[in-house]
Amino acid sequence: MATPLQTTSHILMIRPVHFGYNTQTAVNNAFQSVEDLDAQGMALHEFDLFVALLRRHSIDVTVVDDTPAPHTPDSIFPNNWISFHDDGRVVLYPMYAVNRRLERKPHVLKALRSHFRLTTPIDLSEYEQQDRFLEGTGSMVLDRTHKIAYACLSQRTDAGVLEDFCRRLGYTPHTFTATDANGYPIYHTNVMMCIADTYAVICLDSIADNAERQQTIKCLERTDKEIITITLDQMNHFAGNMLQVSNATGERFLVMSSRAYRSLTPGQISQIEQRNPIIHSPLDTIERNGGGSARCMIAEVFLPVE
Repeated sequence: MATPLQTTSHILMIRPVHFGYNTQTAVNNAFQSVEDLDAQGMALHEFDLFVALLRRHSIDVTVVDDTPAPHTPDSIFPNNWISFHDDGRVVLYPMYAVNRRLERKPHVLKALRSHFRLTTPIDLSEYEQQDRFLEGTGSMVLDRTHKIAYACLSQRTDAGVLEDFCRRLGYTPHTFTATDANGYPIYHTNVMMCIADTYAVICLDSIADNAERQQTIKCLERTDKEIITITLDQMNHFAGNMLQVSNATGERFLVMSSRAYRSLTPGQISQIEQRNPIIHSPLDTIERNGGGSARCMIAEVFLPVE
């Protein structure tokens, strides 16, 4: 069996129709900071610029328009409710916010079926009835090559649901607790770490427990990942919310927001660019209102191509 790839050149993005500040997610997402009056218009502009930039680098982007009803203000972040795997499996995830559960819209899967082969979805959303959640590749940062699911436990990331995902998909869980500078639990793992092919970007300072921090370092080193550390302040600028993608010719890039890029030091940029070029795009409105950034906007599509 071939070794799973860490990156893909196929990605799914959802074009918003009613993007805005979501009060249901703000209760435990400290990254949401502002409610802009014209959030939809500004976010749509940022979204279209981002997609155009990715396509200019020959990255295959499937864009699916959201629907006006039901109202889903966070639909721009599809990686939380769905993931796609190289054997054709699709996983649907249990979501914390009730209005985010409405993002599981059939027309999204229908759009992908015209290009990719999908099997019957693995539906974990039944855990919502028990108030237990696992919000996709926001809750987990997957090392797909070594089948490790990194996860900081929180209200949105339940250890038992994570175990269920790992059992079904053949992953090993690696869990820890992560907090911001104020000691507030970090809501999603993908805001404090990113796994690429040969390296990892991580805010180790957010893992307060020394034993958990050392275990995480050892796990990364055992899988031959060079560790690039970021600070808590850089994490607050979404420097952990990055994703490595490839294009049609196999060239790899690290994708992030312009705000994240500006927060990096010249040394960190050099470390990354020795391995792959950086793509960054302005996502300020999306970050302020939605509390998510570039990585959250991308659902990787590892499905077999039809």
